[in-house]
Amino acid sequence: MHETAVEITVNGKQVRHIVEPRLTLADFLREKCGLTGTHLGCEHGACGACTVLLDGQAVRACLIFAVQAEGQDVTTVEGIAGESGELSPVQSALRECHGLQCGFCTPGFVTSITALLRDNPSPTDEEIREGLSGNFCRCTGYQGIINAVHRASEMTEATATAEMTDQAMS
Repeated sequence: MHETAVEITVNGKQVRHIVEPRLTLADFLREKCGLTGTHLGCEHGACGACTVLLDGQAVRACLIFAVQAEGQDVTTVEGIAGESGELSPVQSALRECHGLQCGFCTPGFVTSITALLRDNPSPTDEEIREGLSGNFCRCTGYQGIINAVHRASEMTEATATAEMTDQAMS
């Protein structure tokens, strides 16, 4: 099969690989980039375990070919944590609110929640359920995840308020 070069920015770093056109973005991230946080569950876009941010939008990486992401920016769960490894507000809130158990679905939820809170910083329970309707969890029963979204919203708001206060005092 004909192979082609693909260049994608992954977690802020330019990545270039020669790939078969049929290679999915999920497999590209796992096999070519060594980023195994993007999980493969159903491999047909139903479970949300492979959710990543493509130019800021939450997408199912199992439904997109790597060549379709050419020239775009991909953020995986590994790119959401801080550079020194500190957890993001979403990751901290999931831990604090017991929003994870086995962990298989967690990367997909982290990326989906990150996009949700960026677009809607203070969502209602209904908006959270709708925003996360494409992510399945077989362990938690979802209430811990919903509580974690509210907690992450509070943490993000508190951080933004503190930063504005610091800037005003400078």
